[in-house]
Amino acid sequence: MPNILICGTPGTGKSTLAQALKEEKPNMQLINVGDIVKTNNLHDGFDEQWKSYDINIDKVCDYMEDFMEHRNVIVDHHSCDFFPERWFDLVIVLRSNNEILYPRLESRTYTQEKIQENISCEIFQVVLDSARESYKEEIVVELQSNNIEDMENNIGRIATWIDNFKE
Repeated sequence: MPNILICGTPGTGKSTLAQALKEEKPNMQLINVGDIVKTNNLHDGFDEQWKSYDINIDKVCDYMEDFMEHRNVIVDHHSCDFFPERWFDLVIVLRSNNEILYPRLESRTYTQEKIQENISCEIFQVVLDSARESYKEEIVVELQSNNIEDMENNIGRIATWIDNFKE
C-alpha cells in the first residue's frame, strides 16, 4: 500500500483533500502534521509573529517513523523538504490561483504579513520547487485546487492511482 504526501501553500485545500481521500479510502491512515505537532508537543515553541508552532523536525520524523513503515498513510502538511524520501510513493503539490487563495487566507484571519508571505510562496511555487528538489521527478504531481470540481477530479485521480499502485 502506498504512502502519499499532500502538500502546498496554506489555503490550497490540503486538509480538505486529505480528509476527502481518507473518506474515499477508509483503510488508509491520515496524519495531519500540524495536529500531531500540537497534540504531541513536537515543537520548540510558538512563533508569535507568524502565529504558528516552530516544528521540531527530528521529533516529528521520530514520531511518524512507525506509521510510515507500516505504509498506507496520507500525510497532510504545507511543506515537504524534511521528510525522508523513502517514505513516499506519491507527492501531491496543490496549487491555487491567487485570486482564489487570497480570500481563503483572509477568512483564516491571518495577518496581512502572513497572507503576503503565503501569496509570494504560491507565486514563486516554493512548495512545488521544494518537492521537485526533494523527491524523484516521477512521484511529484502538481494539481490545481481552485474549486469543488478540481477537488472532485483530484480525489478521483488519486483514488485511481491508489487502486493501481504496485510496490
